[in-house]
Amino acid sequence: MGYGLLAGAIAAEILATTSMKYSEGFTKLWPSVVTGAGYLIAFALLAQALKTLQVGTAYAIWSGVGTAAVAVIGFLFLGESLTAAKIAGILLIIAGVAVLNLGGAH
Repeated sequence: MGYGLLAGAIAAEILATTSMKYSEGFTKLWPSVVTGAGYLIAFALLAQALKTLQVGTAYAIWSGVGTAAVAVIGFLFLGESLTAAKIAGILLIIAGVAVLNLGGAH
């Protein structure tokens, strides 16, 4: 159950961060509303996930997967560049999360 809540928190955070780009500095109403609601939902779900997951591992997964996903979304949909350094960074994030989980995450 904890990982399901964490997945929901990640999805909400990705939606909120992407919406923030479209809010144009919080000058557009609906993207701003989605940003605020998305972060509220993300933190609420993360808080619930932390009832059963270790905080270090859960936060690493939440922030790492969110960061990697937003970087890919930026490239695919927002016209942002994807350099070799960015690809290496995303791969290092994924490797770090995997190592944390292999290290005994419960």
